[in-house]
Amino acid sequence: MIKRFIIAFILLVVVVGGLVGFNLFRDKAIQDFFATMQRPPVAVSTAEVKAVSWEPTIRAIGTVNAANGVDLTAEVTGVVKEIQFTANQSVKQGDVLVRLDDEVQRADLAAAQSQLDLNEQALQRAQELQTRGVGSQSALDSAQAAATASISQVAKLQAVVNQKQLRAPFDGTIGIPQIDLGEYVSPGQVVATLQNLDTMHANFTVPEQQFSELEIGQPIRLGLTENDMPYTGKITGIDPKIDPSTRLVSVRAEIANPGGKLNPGQFVRVRVALPTEDGVIVIPQTALVASLYGDFVYRIKTTPAEGGDEAKPAVTVEQVFVQAGRRSDGTVEIVDGLSAGDEVVNAGQNRLSNGASVTINNEVQPVLEKDDAQ
Repeated sequence: MIKRFIIAFILLVVVVGGLVGFNLFRDKAIQDFFATMQRPPVAVSTAEVKAVSWEPTIRAIGTVNAANGVDLTAEVTGVVKEIQFTANQSVKQGDVLVRLDDEVQRADLAAAQSQLDLNEQALQRAQELQTRGVGSQSALDSAQAAATASISQVAKLQAVVNQKQLRAPFDGTIGIPQIDLGEYVSPGQVVATLQNLDTMHANFTVPEQQFSELEIGQPIRLGLTENDMPYTGKITGIDPKIDPSTRLVSVRAEIANPGGKLNPGQFVRVRVALPTEDGVIVIPQTALVASLYGDFVYRIKTTPAEGGDEAKPAVTVEQVFVQAGRRSDGTVEIVDGLSAGDEVVNAGQNRLSNGASVTINNEVQPVLEKDDAQ
């Protein structure tokens, strides 16, 4: 009985030992297999690091207004007799836009004109008599004074009549009428707005740190969105005082408005051009990776393969921390860390680690988002 028990125990130990040994052997084999297994190369696209001419700008937002734009108002009181314009009509300088009731003033003007004609005839007779030697100098002086007074009276009444007419002070586009026929208007009441849309002013502000970079005549670009800035102009005014509450300086630029597509009061984005810088190192923005430890890129590293010239070289990546600068048109300036001619990964970084093997496929490149230089 004891002998059988011993034999069974030995068999159990052999079986258990075999199972444990097999499991240890299997785990070690698997560990060795994965330790020596090479990861398959990761397909990436790359871009060359370039030294380019950089066109920096000052970025701002502003509002456009017409270079010539006013709210037309009545100069005197009166009843609206005629409205001689329609909304969005193009008018010329001097065109009559509104006529107030001026019958009384015209009657006074006609009477003054008749008196002027009479006084001029009297002056002519006095001059003839003086020439013949039968008229006195005092009579001639009185006739001259009466004629002069009549001329002044006619000019005064003509000015009163003209005040009953609202004329366009310059060429432009008239807005919506703010009055109706028969309405009684008073001085200062707005009749309509008149805007010359051919030339516009862009008013914007920039931080005080960039005040020294502004100059009269400096070119600008302007548009409604970041990616579309078709309008060009130049700076015509810089406020010499910095607002102490906002630390901003006010700037005005003059721009052409072909087709009148810009409207007064419209919000716009402004870019002030600065001198071009040569030899600036740039890479695509998609190549730059942000992390808690800083910005970095994966730079391509090619190692000659062992086995002769026919063997393909090994292509790997190395993680390089860089100092990024300004951004423009989908590219970013690299202040430190890269040199012109380096090749960096611009797509597929999420599957990479330092030293990873890669294959380069540049048939498809990521789309770069346009953004103006800073």
